[in-house]
Amino acid sequence: MGASCKDQHKAVAVCLQRSPCVMIERHTPQECFEDPKLQKELPVLCISQMKAFLDCKRGMVDMTKRIRGNAPLSTGKYDQQYENLCSGQFDPREEMRKLQLLDNNKKD
Repeated sequence: MGASCKDQHKAVAVCLQRSPCVMIERHTPQECFEDPKLQKELPVLCISQMKAFLDCKRGMVDMTKRIRGNAPLSTGKYDQQYENLCSGQFDPREEMRKLQLLDNNKKD
């Protein structure tokens, strides 16, 4: 994966790990996106971040963007959150609260 999509990839992973589909119902993130029934229950924030990630990946093969540049290089903004969620060092209730707060801000 190119360095320019690294932040979007981690943002999607963090959002999915915080979603009720993964935290409460114990589905895998892949199941949450592939199953239409589960996908309807995903927060809007996760869906929009996934679209941004896919646009970034698409931009890597788009010749016009390859000349101009796809996006800024990775900033490492989500590295610590990603590591905590992957290693299991988190409070599920706190993560759910953060996702609801972010999702509510996105709708406004």
